[in-house]
Amino acid sequence: MSLEEFEENSDKRSNRYAMMKSIMDFSMGLLYIAVGVLILFAGRFHIYNDFLLSFTSSLAGKIFAGVMILYGVWRVYRGIKKDYFR
Repeated sequence: MSLEEFEENSDKRSNRYAMMKSIMDFSMGLLYIAVGVLILFAGRFHIYNDFLLSFTSSLAGKIFAGVMILYGVWRVYRGIKKDYFR
């Protein structure tokens, strides 16, 4: 059964599941990107929290923020692509 046949014969429950999963992936991806940017640029946003400023000034904090942004971009891509049934 090809992918086109599956999409034509899929039931409403599968379509609703794919839509819910897509919305969740898209929104969680945007959240991860926002938190990564917030961690990376906390000083420029004038956020004066001792933990956050000390975390962003270290190399580990910058790497963690970069990983969060990359993971967020991947989640947004997965939400847009909607390839859940392969």
